[in-house]
Amino acid sequence: MKVRDIRVEMTTGVALWKRLSFLVALPAVGLCMANAYLSHHHHERPEFVAYEHLRLRTKKFPWGDGNHSLFHNSHVNALPDGYEEDH
Repeated sequence: MKVRDIRVEMTTGVALWKRLSFLVALPAVGLCMANAYLSHHHHERPEFVAYEHLRLRTKKFPWGDGNHSLFHNSHVNALPDGYEEDH
């Protein structure tokens, strides 16, 4: 192959992937975002059951009071003795 043939082949491949990105990938991401936004429902929090094998604390966490994980969310995550607040 000559250098000119390789360049033509490369530019057609680049153009193809550029068109695919703008015409297929971006609309697909937009549709996924719209689906996630429109189908979001508020889920009820399940009743707390104190299973022995869950939420074990062999030592305290090195931050805060030692009982909350680093990304603790009081609405979703339970402590070993139950949820922090009624939702």
